[in-house]
Amino acid sequence: MRFVFVTDELPRPGAAGHLAVNHAIIDWLRGQGHQVEVLLTGARLRWPVERYGLADVAGPAVIGWGDYVVAAAPLAAGQIAARGLASLLPARLAGAIRRRARAQKFGSVDAVLGAFITPGQAAWCARHIERLRPDAVLIDTIFRAPVLQAGPLAGIRSVIIAHDVFCLRHRALSSAGYIVHPAALSCDTETALLNNAAAIAAIQPREAAIIREMCPERDVFSAPMPALPCPRPPATQRIPNRLVFLGNASLPNMDGLRWFLDSVWPHLRRWRSSVTLDIAGDCGPALTRLPEGVTRLGRVKSLAPVLHQAALAIAPLRVGSGLKIKILDYARHGLLTVATPVSLTGFAPDPAAPFFAASGDLGFAAAIIRRLGEAPNDDRALSYIERHYGTAASFLRLGNALGLNQPVRVT
Repeated sequence: MRFVFVTDELPRPGAAGHLAVNHAIIDWLRGQGHQVEVLLTGARLRWPVERYGLADVAGPAVIGWGDYVVAAAPLAAGQIAARGLASLLPARLAGAIRRRARAQKFGSVDAVLGAFITPGQAAWCARHIERLRPDAVLIDTIFRAPVLQAGPLAGIRSVIIAHDVFCLRHRALSSAGYIVHPAALSCDTETALLNNAAAIAAIQPREAAIIREMCPERDVFSAPMPALPCPRPPATQRIPNRLVFLGNASLPNMDGLRWFLDSVWPHLRRWRSSVTLDIAGDCGPALTRLPEGVTRLGRVKSLAPVLHQAALAIAPLRVGSGLKIKILDYARHGLLTVATPVSLTGFAPDPAAPFFAASGDLGFAAAIIRRLGEAPNDDRALSYIERHYGTAASFLRLGNALGLNQPVRVT
């Protein structure tokens, strides 16, 4: 079968949770022998010429050339190169440049939930899909849903990969005093956008239930991120008192990290001076100052060595929704996690889950100290992943919506 996946950024593992989910879906489809083409709505690349071997890529602002994706317009290529070079600068300067570029595009905002596809981009994608005549179209969030409003696509099999209930996240961030883009996003608007598709894949069961109430006439189901166990090699030992946090520079991650470093970290260092913290991902470079004992790793080529050496993971988020993919990454590498209750929303309930909920400055610090005093228990985390997050179980309903599991007719 042939599928088209419409998104604004190349799906890849290890960069951000939504990109990892998109990558997992495409990899799963291709692993079953299906053809997948990624329609990139803009030119959101890391470099003007980028190697990308997961799937064929096309789009109104890019050219797919074998395993490579090329920015089509010279101006866009120059802007992408400037951003790439800026990322190589010292963390404070790179962060200032990144914030200035975002302000020029979105205004003075604290968080960007997404950018809606333009009418021109939507029309280009609709024409391309009509020519290609795929068996189904997958749409990355409500922000690309207007593609399905084109007349020629009426009746095509379609699934929106929701990733989040964005109107609820918008409400939560706005209520906390943050300035959010888009400036307004009501649940009525989100419902209308979701209803463009025949089926909607939520990232976790609780959000599937919410979307089902919003769109009662649509096929709504949960398709959580699958996680393959990655056991620790026998020769690798966990380093006592080493904590780890993984995440991009999104507002929920930055808010949670700042709270942890300002309010929890001083207690930890006072109670156990040997405790350290490694921060992996874009969130580290986005922090201008780090207290003693904290190391920013930035983007790493492989998460396995970092997560296999840590003694404990943390998830100190105070706002957010969706499914926290970082916590699945921790667990599939055998790591236990101390997390705030909001960080654990949507995970499969299990009395032997490798997560320990904690709230408040002292409560979170005390939970970490308690877990650091215990022997590593990789099997608890790996067993949880095997029970609840295998690929077949995670994507069963998605496969049904895409027509992969149709019964064979006998004549």
